Amino acid sequence: MEKFITFSGLVAPLDRANVDTDAIIPKQFLKSIERTGFGPYLFDEWRYLDHGEPGMDCSDRPRNTEFVLNQERYQGAQILLTRDNFGCGSSREHAPWALLDFGIKVLIAPSFADIFYNNCFKNGILPIKLESSQVDSLFRAVEKAPSYQLQIDLEQQLIGLPDGISIPFEIDPFRKHCLLNGLDDIGLTLEKTDKIETYEMQRRQQAPWLFAG
Repeated sequence: MEKFITFSGLVAPLDRANVDTDAIIPKQFLKSIERTGFGPYLFDEWRYLDHGEPGMDCSDRPRNTEFVLNQERYQGAQILLTRDNFGCGSSREHAPWALLDFGIKVLIAPSFADIFYNNCFKNGILPIKLESSQVDSLFRAVEKAPSYQLQIDLEQQLIGLPDGISIPFEIDPFRKHCLLNGLDDIGLTLEKTDKIETYEMQRRQQAPWLFAG
């Protein structure tokens, strides 16, 4: 997993509450356990006018021009601004996989579904919780200014606005540590390789019959 320290990106506003994981990545695309290849199907039922299936070439599918991520001004957006309870519904980890594969690195909302929120950190996405009034203000700013960008400083826990103002945000210290150091569950386990090897050596001495054959 890549380290997340500072980041600057274009903001796209998804002005919807209670966006569930089936909307983020519909169920027919859950047949793969690879973490890549889901980006073209992100928000599939909203982005396209036809029904999507795995393996389809999305380049020539009819698009919903009213959907925010299809609009020219938000092409290349890597920060998604949204509303309450984002990521609700099933616990599928494919949802953050699809967001990351599409290019989304940061999510900003008043609240997130708990399992989805945890899955974001495990996959290198930073979900930021702000007060509803602050999110409202950002929606207004994005609407007024094309190419609206934010600068995220995870170490300082600050969101830098184009006018020079900074918005502080809270984050669990352990989750912050993992993102800053690019540690997913496997990375955290590998940090304890020496202890694991020492334990295995002791077990071989204490109970050699367990390792016979």
